[in-house]
Amino acid sequence: MSKTSIRGALLSLLLLPALAMPTAAQAAEPTGVGFVYVSPIGEAGWTYQHDLARKEMEKALGAQVKTKVVENVEDKGADAERVIRDLAQQGNKLVITTSFGYMNPTIKVAKQFPNTKFIHLTGYKTAPNVAVVNARFYEARYLAGVLAGKMSKTHMAGMVVAFPIPEVIQGINAFTRGMRSVDPKAEVKVIYVNSWYDPGKERDAANTLMEQGADVLTHHTDSEAVMQAAEEKGKMVISYNSDEKKWAPHAQLAAQSDHWGAYYTQAVKEVIAGTWKSTKLWGGLKEGFVVFDDYGSQVPAEVKAYVETQKKEIIAGKLTPFDGQIKDNEGKVRQEKGAMGDEALEKMDYYVDGVSGKMPGK
Repeated sequence: MSKTSIRGALLSLLLLPALAMPTAAQAAEPTGVGFVYVSPIGEAGWTYQHDLARKEMEKALGAQVKTKVVENVEDKGADAERVIRDLAQQGNKLVITTSFGYMNPTIKVAKQFPNTKFIHLTGYKTAPNVAVVNARFYEARYLAGVLAGKMSKTHMAGMVVAFPIPEVIQGINAFTRGMRSVDPKAEVKVIYVNSWYDPGKERDAANTLMEQGADVLTHHTDSEAVMQAAEEKGKMVISYNSDEKKWAPHAQLAAQSDHWGAYYTQAVKEVIAGTWKSTKLWGGLKEGFVVFDDYGSQVPAEVKAYVETQKKEIIAGKLTPFDGQIKDNEGKVRQEKGAMGDEALEKMDYYVDGVSGKMPGK
């Protein structure tokens, strides 16, 4: 073999490791993020909004992230814990659990996987590797009540809701206070369906409320059944979680929607960078976590303008849905003056004046 050939062979051998070695970008595995959803993704609603946020985050981070979704997981019992654990065992660096009932299973699994980060939606328990995020849904609920009060002819609204937890109670009470701020005679009736997603029960509850005199409906459940029922009966409805005029083109007065994309994107960036920390975050209209818009054409311009003025007052911190003296619907004073603090809001377990009936278990 000639010297030239020997040199060429040696050069080839020397280059082989360099050619075979992947670059840092090639070697980096995408960060796994698991999502647990309480209902089917569908085309609107609570879970749909979280899935939109997941896609927004994927688009922003590209190849840096890979997501896994498990939908329609009941938020009580052993199934939720099993799913959360499976996502952690699969190597996801972050697991996001999107329902209040996932709180205790999330905390339990997090203890077993200290190197995995967890974000729990709407709960209150944290840990070194568990963050909590919530939205001040009640701010938009107040606006929905103002709109209902301006539009109702019967002075009665109906709410179809899932469970008597603080988040739901805040919404019922804020809606009622908003409605009574423009109509002191207003009454709000509530029916619980004991499920986040049960179209049949939701529809039955909506029909019952309309039979009882409610001409404006809203809901704290995840299907479109309440919207459809209002449309069919020629009543008015304010959607929750998403714009749902597709199912109630004539009935929808406005929509309250939730937006998590920016938060998810930032959280995953921090996990990738190694800067993520357990936090407790509660954002509202000002932070863009909650939006109130998508007004129906039947809403008069002056009514929309009034609601928008109220929205600006809330965003500016000049108005809160729980200002001043607050009485429950049995006449007991729960707050004398000022604005209610977060600790009291998180423990809310009573109906304000204007809500008809008693809370389950009371």
